[in-house]
Formats: sequence, structure tokens, C-alpha cells
Amino acid sequence: MKNERQKAILEIIASENIETQEDLGARLQQRGYRVTQATISRDIKELHLIKVQAERGIYKYAVNESSTVLNTERMVRIFREVALSIKGSGNIVIVNTLSGSGPAAGEAIDNFGIQEIVGSLAGDNTVFLVVEEHMREKVIQKLQEMLR
Repeated sequence: MKNERQKAILEIIASENIETQEDLGARLQQRGYRVTQATISRDIKELHLIKVQAERGIYKYAVNESSTVLNTERMVRIFREVALSIKGSGNIVIVNTLSGSGPAAGEAIDNFGIQEIVGSLAGDNTVFLVVEEHMREKVIQKLQEMLR
């Protein structure tokens, strides 16, 4: 749900001039998301959104491109350092990690934006991914590319 909501936020700010968190919350509710101000605030922080000047002197939310690139590079580096193996069966992909690193690897995977991943669950040294039907090998390939 979080990833879908954050994708919706990115779509909204790309297509509209959103000036306030209240405006963003209203647009999300129009799309069927029930959100609080605290949730919107967290999403803005996690997405590294900034305010930029738009036409007529108003300010709107936008993606901080340099922050996104740095964050993605950091997530790939973390994933490389902790992932030990990737295997799958059916519509499940399992990523084994160093002990205690499952949550970090799970967060990295969630930030990669791999559309075919339906959901993830991270344990101490394992990340369990449910992927769209018949997309297991594609997801495994994308994750293995991150390790190179």
C-alpha cells in the first residue's frame, strides 16, 4: 500500500501544481487513499520531495533529483554489501542476507521500484518477496544486476 501511495504521490506532483500537504491529501483521497497528515509528511520525507517555484510565483512539490540519485546509489550499495543469495520458486523470490541485514536489504529492494514485486517481508537474514505470476525470473535477474 505504501509503495502504491507513494507512486500516486509522484504521479500527482508530476501532473499538478501541489502547493500544500492538504492539497496532496485531497488528491490522494480522490484516488481512494485514506491518509493522515502524518502519513503525508512521512511520504514527503521518504520521497525527498522539495518545494520549487512554479509559474506565477507559487511554490509546488517536486522530486529532488540529486537526492533520489544519491539515495538509489546508497540502496544499491547496501544491497550489494548484505545480499548473499537470490533464489525463487513459483511466484516467490527469497533473498538471503548477512545476519541482521534482512530489514536493510528489504528496504533497499522496496526502494528499487521493481514493479513486478507485489509485496515483501524482511526477517533477520532473509527477505521474502511475492512477485507477479510468471515474473520470478525477471525479478531475480533485476536483483542480480544490482549485485554487479
